[in-house]
Amino acid sequence: MSTDGQHPHDPSTPEEAPDSRDGGGVTIGNMSGGSIATGRHGTATSYNTTGTAADPRYTELLRAVRVLRDALPPAADRSADDAALDGELADAEAEIAGSGTADTGRLTRLLGGVRTWLASQGAAVGAMASATAVIQGAAQLLG
Repeated sequence: MSTDGQHPHDPSTPEEAPDSRDGGGVTIGNMSGGSIATGRHGTATSYNTTGTAADPRYTELLRAVRVLRDALPPAADRSADDAALDGELADAEAEIAGSGTADTGRLTRLLGGVRTWLASQGAAVGAMASATAVIQGAAQLLG
């Protein structure tokens, strides 16, 4: 066993680096991402991209959530149902805007919250179309 606690014959353990008197060198046992530069004037540049294209269904749901939030009465004039809906919409908006998706639990709560709010609304015609878009988007994502 080597002094650093690694097994010398373990395939995940990198080989010892050549002696600097031999001109130096770099040995990489395992690497994921990153950049390496050697020598006195060595430079390394790394360009990393992650993720995939945004799911257009989530993009549309996020747009619908924002439109519905904007259609709600001002905070001072909101009913308890309006305030509860705004909280659910705000949570969904934050999750989708932050990650590009929402988990099944969030979508289920959003769907239930919008349906409950819709049932409490009589003549809120302007918000009805927005609420319907949120319901359709969340229901489509839930399958």
